[in-house]
Amino acid sequence: MHRNDTHRKSIGYILWIFGFIGAHRFYYGKPLSGTLYFFTLGLLGIGWIVDFFLIPSMDEEADYRYFAGDIDFSLAFIFLTFLGIFGVHRMYMGKWISGLIYLFTGGVFGIGVLYDFWTLNDQISMENRKISL
Repeated sequence: MHRNDTHRKSIGYILWIFGFIGAHRFYYGKPLSGTLYFFTLGLLGIGWIVDFFLIPSMDEEADYRYFAGDIDFSLAFIFLTFLGIFGVHRMYMGKWISGLIYLFTGGVFGIGVLYDFWTLNDQISMENRKISL
């Protein structure tokens, strides 16, 4: 069953507070601009402010783009944003081996965490599709 509410505006706004590192952009499946925000501190704060008004449309786009299911996108992104180096987001998704590897290697020295910011939406969507079959 494909439910359309995969992302939440409230979580988007909470992550927007950390928008200067691009957290909300990664959450809504925009890894290129998320990376740009990370390296430019939210386009020197200007893009970050503009995004406050763009979050509703980014949320709607993400709801159409990704597959909802048992794994909650919002919870996984909160785990990744705040506990990524410990692999909690991977353990939450049932990826226990890589989660433990992250735990003992600091998210594989931070590179794995960055990779997950880029790909977490797709990873969750794929897992949700497997679970629903």
